[in-house]
Amino acid sequence: MLENLKRLFNSFNEVTTENEVPDFKTAVAALLVEVMRADDELQAQEQEMILALLQKHFGLSIEEASTLVSDASSSLDDAIDYYRFSKQINDNTSAEQRIEILELLWQLAYADGKLDRYEEHVIRKVADLLYVTHNDFIRAKLAAQQE
Repeated sequence: MLENLKRLFNSFNEVTTENEVPDFKTAVAALLVEVMRADDELQAQEQEMILALLQKHFGLSIEEASTLVSDASSSLDDAIDYYRFSKQINDNTSAEQRIEILELLWQLAYADGKLDRYEEHVIRKVADLLYVTHNDFIRAKLAAQQE
């Protein structure tokens, strides 16, 4: 019993990955990965699109984009919510840039030609965390549909 209590108290002193702040690119990639995972179907179009979006948006090579997706996936697996990712984005972007990120999420959601309700739900939650107005949320969605 005493040994169990010691382990419990020692576990509070350990640094957890949950509290680590991701870098900006990883935060954006993690939100993209979450949209890709939302419908429980990892489709080739979405996997190709996420790499293309990261390459274009951050000027990365295919290898760098793949590594970023892998790092973001790991970071997302350790997360209990989107707060640490959205905080990093909010701290480093303007309102216009956050709308652009939201548009990236929409583009990924439409990569397979259809919008899944779970993907839309994730994007809606992220939009709220990024303080994007409903009008801008709809504008980003329409802009992504036209691409």
